[in-house]
Amino acid sequence: MSLKKIFNSSTGRKAAMGLTGLFLISFLVVHCAVNALIFLNDGGDTFNRGAHFMSSNPVIRTLEIVLFLGVIWHIVQALVITRTNQKARPVAYAVVNANASSKWYSRWMGLLGTLILMFLIIHLKHFWIGSRFTGLQSGMILIDGREYENMFGELKLVFSKGIVVIIYCLAMVSLAYHLLQGFQSSFHSLGLKHKKYTPVVETAGVWFSILVPLIFALMPVSIYFGWIS
Repeated sequence: MSLKKIFNSSTGRKAAMGLTGLFLISFLVVHCAVNALIFLNDGGDTFNRGAHFMSSNPVIRTLEIVLFLGVIWHIVQALVITRTNQKARPVAYAVVNANASSKWYSRWMGLLGTLILMFLIIHLKHFWIGSRFTGLQSGMILIDGREYENMFGELKLVFSKGIVVIIYCLAMVSLAYHLLQGFQSSFHSLGLKHKKYTPVVETAGVWFSILVPLIFALMPVSIYFGWIS
């Protein structure tokens, strides 16, 4: 079977979703770790150094391109799978008891994913575009005699608005539910199921789905209320 036929098959699409899902999960781990540096509460010095490393390291910059391609591929495959499933069942059942077979968030993965995509666009506008193209509102800062982009100052500017903090927190709720289903689904889509290890993956997925979005949400909340300065 050709590579094209493999990726056009149902199994191939699910495998692509699994691979891109695991890649995006890996990115969340790194992104969360770097952003969590603000909780050192050292005036943003360590965070600014970490952000500089992420934006200047050639390996990271290359992976950034791969990340964008992965996000696009993940979205396309999700749309194709959803459409294929709809065509396979053109007439809805007369009586549907959805709760009997699945959680509500697993049935609304498309909506949750769309909300996350909308948030991602806002997030890129707030930070990535300024850092890469237009320049940050907060400008540059000197740390130990070396000049860095003041990403911490940018965080303080963006999260000084209550409505922005609310949007970010709601987006993290959507991310949590999306991960709650998507984490274990990424492994299942690749056929990585085992009666001994699957419960471990499911438990890890629950904790990951809670902790990572919680850390992300605590960032804007902590800055808005002045817990971090």
